Parts: sequence; C-alpha cells; structure tokens
Amino acid sequence: MAVDVYLNFNGNCREVVNFYAEVFGIENPKIMTFGEMPPNPEYPLPEEAKDLVMHSRLNISGSNVMFSDVFPGMPFIEGNNISLAIVSKDLEEITSAFSKLKEGGKVVMELQETPWSKSYGQLTDKFGIIWQFNYDSGETFM
Repeated sequence: MAVDVYLNFNGNCREVVNFYAEVFGIENPKIMTFGEMPPNPEYPLPEEAKDLVMHSRLNISGSNVMFSDVFPGMPFIEGNNISLAIVSKDLEEITSAFSKLKEGGKVVMELQETPWSKSYGQLTDKFGIIWQFNYDSGETFM
C-alpha cells in the first residue's frame, strides 16, 4: 500500500503539472480533463469544467504526486488544497481503512466503481484530513 499526495488547484492545474514536469525532467505528462469522462445525463458537465484537469500524476523522485483542478462550485482554499491518497492492490485493505476513517468523519463519495477504478472513494476524517482511496487493479491508467 502507498500513501500518495494529491494536490488541488483552482483552474491552473495544467500549468502546474507542466511546470513540475519541466522542473523534474518528465516528458509529456498525461493529463485527463473532466470533459474526457463519459457523459452522465443525470449530471451534465458545465461548459467551464470541460477543459479543467480531472487527474494527472507525476512520479517525482520515486513518489507519486497527483493533481486536479477543483470542480466548478467546489470550495478551494489555497493552503488546504492537499489530500492523501491510498492506492492499493488489496481491495480488503482499502475497504477496511475507508470504513475506519469514515467514523466521525464525512463521506464525500462512497467506495464505488468508476471509469478508472473498480473501487474509488473519498472522505474527510474526523480531524479534517481528506483521504482518497483507489484500488489498483494493475491496469495502467495514469
């Protein structure tokens, strides 16, 4: 299991990723936008969200650092724009940690299947720390 850093930005994530890629010598960083996700008629994507970065990941000196723009309308506070991401090939480990950390906290997204993972979820624990959980099936996504 690994704990990765996840940084959020307010519309300038692409610039941030490209800057860090240049600093650390990473060529052609992969960037996925909200507009590249399959459409959901129940939740139409606002026009201003289509080009925002949904996810990018850079391996910097052996550590994964992940990036995203906040979705329009979501709160953004510079300085509090970080979360910890649990990435594991062990689904039971993810389920157990999620269950324990959500006690006294607030679930943002229950563990569920997404286009990038068989099990992804997000919560804020009782101490205000944001956690993301992602099952790593071994398939390369980003």
